[in-house]
Amino acid sequence: MDETDVEQVTLALLDAATDKDSKVQEQVRKSILTLGKQQPDRVLAMCQDYLLKHPKLLVTHRVVILQTIELVVGSRIENISYPRIKSIITLASDEMTRSKEVIPDWQQAASNILVAVGNKHINDIMEEILSKFQPGLLPHFFVVQTLANLSDSNVYGMVPFLNAILGTMLPMLNMAKQDNMKWVFSSALCHFSESILEYLANLDKAPDPTVRKDTFASEIYSAFDILFNNWLQSRESKLRLTVAEAVGSMCHLMASEKLEEQIPKLIPAILSLYKKNNEHYIISKSLCQVIDASVNMGSRVLETQLDSLLVALHQQVSIPVDYSNPPTVKNHNEVLRCFSLLANSFPDRLVMFVLQKLENSNERSRVGSLAVLRHLINSTTSTMENRKLLILASIRQPMADHSNKVKKCVIQVISAMAHHGYLELEGGELLVRFIVQHCALPDTYQRGQSPTEPEEVANEALRKMCDNTLHLLTTTVGQLADILWPKLLYYLTPPQFSNATTPLCKSLMVLGNKKKENQEPSFKIDFTQEVNIPSPQTLMIRLLVNAAFPFNNRDHGAPSLSLLQILSVSIHPKTELLWDTEIPPLLSVLQESTAESLDKKHWNEKLLKLLSKTLSTLEDDTWVCQCAAEATRYLSTYNNALDEKSFLYRCIGVTLQQCFNKEVVKKQLQEILLAARHNDAIEREGVAMGVGLCANSHLEGTLAKLYEFGKSDAFKKSPSIFNLLKERNDVEVEKVKSTLILCYGQVALNAPPEKILDRIDQDILRSISKHFNTKVLGIKVETKDLTMKLSLIRSVGLIAKAISACVKKQGYVFTRKQELINVMVDFMKAEPADSMKTPVRQLVMTTCANLMALEPALSEDESFDLLKVCVNSVISLPPDTHTPEKTKDEETLNPKQRKALYKETLAALQELLKSVLAKDLTPDGLQSVFKHIEPWLSSGQDHERERAITVTAHMLAFYLDNLTVKNMVSFHNLGALLGRLSPRCTDPLAAVRIAAVDCIYPLLNIQLRYEGFALDYKDESVDSLLPLKERLENPDNSVLYKTCSDLTKVISKRLPQQQLTTLVFMLFEGLVDSQTNCCRASSVILNTLLKNRGAGLQELVPEMLEVLHVRLQSITEEQVRVAAGQTVLILASQHLQTVISTLVNQPLPYDSWTCEMWMALGADPIVAGQIMEMVMEKLAIMAPYVDKKESMIRGGTIKVATNPPLAMTCGLKELLLNGQSQEAAVSLFPRLFSCITLRLGASVGVSTAKSNNKHAPSVHVAGVAADALQILLARAQLDEVLKRLDEDKAWDSMKETNTHITGVTLLARAMSKHAGPRLPAIVECLCPSLNNIYECQRITVTAFFSELLNHHVVTELMLIDVLMNNMMERISDPSCAVRMLAVRGLGNIAVGSPEKVNKYAKELLAAMSSGMEEKDDPGKWITLEAMSGLSKVLLHLDKKNVHLLVVYIFMKIKPFLESENDEIRCASIYLMGNLSTFGSGEQVFKDQIHNVLVSLLLHLVDPNPDVVKACKYAMRVCAPVVGSEQITAMFQNHLHEDKSLHYGEFINDLTKYLIQDFPSMLNFYHISVVQFFKSNWPEVRAGAAMFIGFLLGNLPEEHLSHLNMGTITKGLVMLLQDPDPVVRVKAAEAMGHFH
Repeated sequence: MDETDVEQVTLALLDAATDKDSKVQEQVRKSILTLGKQQPDRVLAMCQDYLLKHPKLLVTHRVVILQTIELVVGSRIENISYPRIKSIITLASDEMTRSKEVIPDWQQAASNILVAVGNKHINDIMEEILSKFQPGLLPHFFVVQTLANLSDSNVYGMVPFLNAILGTMLPMLNMAKQDNMKWVFSSALCHFSESILEYLANLDKAPDPTVRKDTFASEIYSAFDILFNNWLQSRESKLRLTVAEAVGSMCHLMASEKLEEQIPKLIPAILSLYKKNNEHYIISKSLCQVIDASVNMGSRVLETQLDSLLVALHQQVSIPVDYSNPPTVKNHNEVLRCFSLLANSFPDRLVMFVLQKLENSNERSRVGSLAVLRHLINSTTSTMENRKLLILASIRQPMADHSNKVKKCVIQVISAMAHHGYLELEGGELLVRFIVQHCALPDTYQRGQSPTEPEEVANEALRKMCDNTLHLLTTTVGQLADILWPKLLYYLTPPQFSNATTPLCKSLMVLGNKKKENQEPSFKIDFTQEVNIPSPQTLMIRLLVNAAFPFNNRDHGAPSLSLLQILSVSIHPKTELLWDTEIPPLLSVLQESTAESLDKKHWNEKLLKLLSKTLSTLEDDTWVCQCAAEATRYLSTYNNALDEKSFLYRCIGVTLQQCFNKEVVKKQLQEILLAARHNDAIEREGVAMGVGLCANSHLEGTLAKLYEFGKSDAFKKSPSIFNLLKERNDVEVEKVKSTLILCYGQVALNAPPEKILDRIDQDILRSISKHFNTKVLGIKVETKDLTMKLSLIRSVGLIAKAISACVKKQGYVFTRKQELINVMVDFMKAEPADSMKTPVRQLVMTTCANLMALEPALSEDESFDLLKVCVNSVISLPPDTHTPEKTKDEETLNPKQRKALYKETLAALQELLKSVLAKDLTPDGLQSVFKHIEPWLSSGQDHERERAITVTAHMLAFYLDNLTVKNMVSFHNLGALLGRLSPRCTDPLAAVRIAAVDCIYPLLNIQLRYEGFALDYKDESVDSLLPLKERLENPDNSVLYKTCSDLTKVISKRLPQQQLTTLVFMLFEGLVDSQTNCCRASSVILNTLLKNRGAGLQELVPEMLEVLHVRLQSITEEQVRVAAGQTVLILASQHLQTVISTLVNQPLPYDSWTCEMWMALGADPIVAGQIMEMVMEKLAIMAPYVDKKESMIRGGTIKVATNPPLAMTCGLKELLLNGQSQEAAVSLFPRLFSCITLRLGASVGVSTAKSNNKHAPSVHVAGVAADALQILLARAQLDEVLKRLDEDKAWDSMKETNTHITGVTLLARAMSKHAGPRLPAIVECLCPSLNNIYECQRITVTAFFSELLNHHVVTELMLIDVLMNNMMERISDPSCAVRMLAVRGLGNIAVGSPEKVNKYAKELLAAMSSGMEEKDDPGKWITLEAMSGLSKVLLHLDKKNVHLLVVYIFMKIKPFLESENDEIRCASIYLMGNLSTFGSGEQVFKDQIHNVLVSLLLHLVDPNPDVVKACKYAMRVCAPVVGSEQITAMFQNHLHEDKSLHYGEFINDLTKYLIQDFPSMLNFYHISVVQFFKSNWPEVRAGAAMFIGFLLGNLPEEHLSHLNMGTITKGLVMLLQDPDPVVRVKAAEAMGHFH
């Protein structure tokens, strides 16, 4: 290759080195580097010349070129000639020092070249650099920098020069006045020192092993003197740090005595830097080097500096470490290293210092001291051994710190101490306590919150750390086992350690199991010998109470039970066997449960049972009595956990049951009642349950104690035990009374049944009435205290329950029943209507229900009042999800509590209603209860309807279950009840729907009973209602209606005639129910009734029609209107003509009422068929639109739809929507399809007449026709056709003018593929329209026929001749669009019926040729279709028919290859490919292929993917014609449409084969490629550059003469300035191949 070409290219690349696009820059550098690696001398020479010829080049540009030189030198240093090396050194040196000013990028780049060369030619480099490093003259900044970098990169080469360099440098140091020069000298000295130390450390590898440290000592000391005494004081912080770093490195090289001399000044000076600089790492590193050097040479002076050193280091270690900022981490580690170095030399001083610092309460200071302490404990074990007790004593102070950060560090220290044997020493137990204390920390954040400050240590993190530490101590520090077992038991009982229970139990289990396995005697704990651990009774009670709330305090239930099992032998020898049997099943229950799923009541009973069994197994009354006493004493620890306390009361009650010492029982009851905190509801309940349980074994004693307590000081105003707190007022007294009232109720419930009835009046009720001051019970002051109310209601309820249980065995009249019920009703009335915060309602109703069962019965008025109050009070409550507003004094319930309260309250209401109904089981009795519920059944509120119907269902079921018919009675309210309840079968709420059946089923069964059928009689129709419930769970409306209809049939069958009118009347009301679903149900029930029993209601028909007419326009619910439409069909089937004319005259667009009417008419196939015939007849003769002037000012017309055809199309669409119109639609399908398709063609681009009302909605004319066609296809069950059309989005296309042809084509395609047999009749119906006066309809039909020819089905159906003849005729149609579609259709025959191509060869070729020359073709669409069509036809034509035309066609299509139109480009390439089969073997055709090969290759990167596919196809099929086996194989293997192509690799390989197989054509090829440098498409220009690049890269030397390198070079240089960066990148890449 001509050298001038390489130079021209290199020059162009050097010019482009600072291109504005970063990718181009990168490629330019790569190419220069590639050229440089191939021809280093020549390219380096050019770079040098370029820099010399352009002295004013921009710095950025110079830098790029210098960097390139550095890269070439770095990679090819062995291959560069020595003269070139010398000149490069001179150039770099000159570039580096030309400007006296410091210009970092430029001079650094030059310096880097010298460093790169210096790795091999150190002597030449030193010669050049030292010439600019003359004694007495201050050198250039970068000369010194280069020396520094060289000492780094070539240690063994540089160290021998360093003595001389230092000698020259020392005098210069005093000349340096500028900070930057001082900085560079300091940096160099630092690098030199480190290089020397590295050299001395690796003398075995060094070239001169005689070099010694003292060789440099005096020079280094002289330099140190200047740096330390003069420069370290600089104001510039960057300089100070570099000087400090240098001084640190130099210390190791100084003579010992000199260093000793300097230490008193050096250390304070370095320490002072901490205050002056923000970056501390370098200072700490330097300080560490100084300390290291001093310690190594055994300095004596160092101790004098110790105080100041320790203070400064402590300040550093106290700076928080930011782990995201590496310098702070490095600084921390360097400082700790300093402490380690000092600890080895001065252990006592250091330990005392750190321990004194621990006394400082400053958080940072403490954290730092603890970090040092931990470091020393771990790293200097031997030094710390005899100072353990001192450290143990000193750690106490930081343990008392409130900061979590400090605590975290303390725990880390404790962990280190544990592993080094500190915890076994005296005082170690305090450290264990500290860890346990922090295992019990509460959460800092609520669930879902997170810390705001990143450095903050939240309680959760600290607690987790302590959990882990405790676990580690238990499992990994063996010597601690005897300290932790049993000492950890102490922490289980105090409440402040509650949150640590789980980790404590786990640790104790590990320790206990280990001791048990090893059979250690210490496994069994002797509680009498151990100090500071709880008694076995307290432990057992504590662990049981924990187990009762297993998911509290971090799930402490299971660990507590497991520990209890392990402790069994220690607690009492007799428990072991029992607990080994009983505890594991309890643990299994917990394992399978969650906090939500566990049945708490059942669980608590299991635990109480376990306690009871345990106590009776012991047979040790002393132990049991002690247990009761301790449990009572332990109560106060649960003052902040009242649920647990309540359970503990029950435990005490169970324990007292097992206690035989009556005095102990009395004493404990007294203590419980005295100590209880009566102000709290949970505690009152707990006390009462405990006392009640005790009464089971000690009834007399318990009643006596309650009576005695009731008379005690608790109820006097004078100071006494109850008045010890400051202002103990009446409220508290009432709370105590409340407790007593509750106690009496629980005693009644729990006492043995045989003993209790005698006590009710004289002992229990009398005591209650004495405590509850109300006028009903004798005293005239009524309490307003809610607590007493609740206690009274509960207690009365419990007493009523107790009486009910007993009276089954003995008769009893409860005289105080009415009084008590009145009190209850008053309580109910007083409740707020808008919320439920207390269980008053539930308790009142439960109590009333319990009382109702007792004699005597209530009067009618009393009963009415009770029911009205209770029903309204409960059903009207807001839903259970509603949160009431919080008032000052009250606590709101959480959602879970509220849900439970609502559920219990509703259940209580049901029980009350049943108890009332039980007293009067007759239709009238039922009505007297139902009238309270009836208004709520059609409430607009879901929750109110659900409550009402649920209550009704329960009530009717109860009525049926308890009904006994003694004589025939009329069930007179059946119709009214059914009318109210039956529409609820489709209520929006599934619960209401199912409950509705649960109401109707008993109603009809009750009717059967009243009709005289036996109790066990089963009516099939009525029993068929029950399976309907399952169907009603399905919210699908069709299922609901079917179910509703079935249900109506049953009602219709069983309903007496006299009830029917009432029912129909009720159902009319039901059409405007608050719930639309129920409106639907009313209409369905109505229709079913009319069909089954309408004959008897003739006189109601006119009224019904009128009502429906009005209703339909006001009912918004779609399905109600449908059902009403069916009603209309039933009534209007004899008036078809009138109905149709009325509907057609309705205003457009139809309102939903009219649409429903049309649709309803489709339900009858005969009626539907008549309507379709009528519509088709009218559409065929009516004008589809009229042309109107758009406006007076502008010319032009618009198409406006005529009204009757549009109205009929709308009506037909609605009618077809009815699935039952299918039969009629199928029988008329071909005519309907053709009619609607033509209507669609005539509707595209047509608008409706403008309305006077601007806001009136308009009709999309074509949209209506398209919708009708879509529905018709569905009715004809052409699902596959519809599926395809939907996938292709064909419907949208059909409606719009610019995409209509595409839409119709898709329609024809889908019909051909999926509805072939229907086509002959359709074609027959459509043919006459091809001569239609409306161009739009001709276009539609031609497009349809054109696509049909694409499918073989037309040949099979013998339609081919008809369609071909039609297409031939259309070739001369006046419409350009029709002609284009006709050409397309002719081309399509090659795809649809290839075997017919030769039959029509002559006509096809003539049509296509004239199409390619079409003059009246502004968008070139006909040309495009002609080329595409010819492409397809050629595949099937015989050679003889085409042979003579091949070259002629080739010449015609060649200009289209570079057409701007993507589709034409694509079609011409496909056509060319298809022509290849006719030209194979002929030289003239082969030449034509080579003529266009470059074009095809470059269009493989065409921006249009379809063109790329076409190129791949054409090249694959032309491959055999090219004349090279390798190229043929390559085209056929790599150019697959679905495979991606690596274009670069492909072109690279191709150029190799072109060079190999067609060397004589290289000239032609490269000229063809260069022409594409000016292509319109940047992708093609880039491809052309790449092609040339690979051609050059693969070209052997001998073929170079074939190429015009001047043209190529010129072209590439031009492309390097192309506006598109991709092109510039490829041009630069191609230039890289010029070597």
